[in-house]
Amino acid sequence: MQKENFRILIVDDEKSFLLLLTKILEDAGYAVKGFTDPEEALKAVDSYSPNLVITDLKMPKMDGIKLMEEIKNRNSDIDFIMITAFATVDTAVSAMKKGASDYITKPLKDPEHLRITVSKIYERQRLIEENKLLKSEAFHDMPPMDIVFAGMDKILKDIMDVAPTDATIILYGETGTGKSLIAKIIHRVSGRSGPFVDINCAAIPENLLESELFGYEKGAFTGALSQKKGRFEMAGDGTIFLDEVSEMSPALQAKFLKVLQDRTFERLGSLSTIKTNARVVAATNRDLKVLVEEKKFREDLYYRLNVFPIHIPSLRDRKKHIPDIAGYLVKVISARLGREAKTIPAEEMEKLAVYAWPGNIRELENVIERSVIISRGNQLILPDLEPSKVEVSGMQKLEGDLKTVERIAIENALSKTNGNRKKAAEMLGISLRSLQYKIKEYGL
Repeated sequence: MQKENFRILIVDDEKSFLLLLTKILEDAGYAVKGFTDPEEALKAVDSYSPNLVITDLKMPKMDGIKLMEEIKNRNSDIDFIMITAFATVDTAVSAMKKGASDYITKPLKDPEHLRITVSKIYERQRLIEENKLLKSEAFHDMPPMDIVFAGMDKILKDIMDVAPTDATIILYGETGTGKSLIAKIIHRVSGRSGPFVDINCAAIPENLLESELFGYEKGAFTGALSQKKGRFEMAGDGTIFLDEVSEMSPALQAKFLKVLQDRTFERLGSLSTIKTNARVVAATNRDLKVLVEEKKFREDLYYRLNVFPIHIPSLRDRKKHIPDIAGYLVKVISARLGREAKTIPAEEMEKLAVYAWPGNIRELENVIERSVIISRGNQLILPDLEPSKVEVSGMQKLEGDLKTVERIAIENALSKTNGNRKKAAEMLGISLRSLQYKIKEYGL
């Protein structure tokens, strides 16, 4: 729920005070309607559907308590704040016992007190709405949101805030962190009427990617035997998800930039302009800033894409949540394979905790699936995890020689900086040139 969609109804027979409260809350970004007559306010409730009513306690025709009772009979979910010129504990307690969420005093000594009081109610209602949405039928085919976003509360809040808008979103994260799943969640939370259409820019040959994105007319090139719609056209009023967007060629980057700027494109072989209302969500496992510095990615496109960046953490940065994620995967995979779900013993769970998970959630899922297949008895036994993938720590004894340790240190540094070689070199205390040589030597 956005602030501009949070509707507040203010009722106070003192017009100057009503205008003051209206101005404060409108400036804070809320939708506000005001009435000096409580009976008129009551008539407006059904059409306006307020989330919050702020009403004076003492008014002619109808007092605030009576108004609250009448409105709550129609919709018990509406919150109330009482305005009282009688700043006594008894008055406030009486109003709150009968259903008010809070109260403010008249005259208003500090506008910030009003903003904070309303903000608390807004945040509570927003969380309730999000919880209902995430448990709705629209998400029945997805993992539970507490598993998807385990250790990512801030990211979930950001997604709930940005999803209903038209803002372009880019997801940064290593391979296997679940970027495509999060893109689908963004689409469903957005409430868009069109479909979710995805395309992996790295999986399609460069000479075909343009036609896949924008479509083509019959005869546009050899083999174009009929007209074909591209992914942008197919998305319509929905969402288009461009995975590995960093792999676009410079020429295609220019055309993609035009779509983001003008919201228009042309099919190959056509002079007709097509308008798109599709919401763009992009993703990459690379640092676009570095690619811009290396002249491999357009700077203007970077700024167009980077309107609302979301950084998805690696699995090794969510270590304490691995048991919950692994437990969920065991249940789901066992059910899919027709096996009884087994428990993961403590010593096996320890293996999951110390492993570096370069493949993130995707790799964990593969490991769990192998374990479900090979395990006998009532406990899950994990396959051996390569020692070279275990995170380096002073308490861990790694097998191999110095080169193994060096390679792991470089892998970890690159991972923690999302592939930014300059930052990784600084972290390791070596020159960028030396790091580049080591990357080439180890084939990283």
